Amino acid sequence: GGKAFGPVVRSHAIDMPKKVRALALKHALSSKLKAEKLIVLEDAKSKDGKTAALRGALTKLGLTSALIIDGAEVDDKFAMASRNIPSVDVLPVQGINVYDILRRDTLVLTKAALEGLEARFK
Repeated sequence: GGKAFGPVVRSHAIDMPKKVRALALKHALSSKLKAEKLIVLEDAKSKDGKTAALRGALTKLGLTSALIIDGAEVDDKFAMASRNIPSVDVLPVQGINVYDILRRDTLVLTKAALEGLEARFK
């Protein structure tokens, strides 16, 4: 038989309310803007998908630790080129989160990501 009042498997995770999560995201974005650690680019694309070329371009911009947010879809070659750089993360605009913003030194947004964020906060 079974045990009377035996152990019950359940999750003790606490979900944050949507409004609190949105407010945290707004504060993280504004903190990067105030610290002048926010860069807006036209687009994030790579011609050949080579890590060395992307690393050189990031060094020219003075980026050592960066989170790059692209539009709804990230360019495949750009994602492949950035995959092997340990201090660079690339996310689509839907995947933007407070943890990744605060973890990296500089936030890089494309114009498509900026439009996506504006639509999200309206």
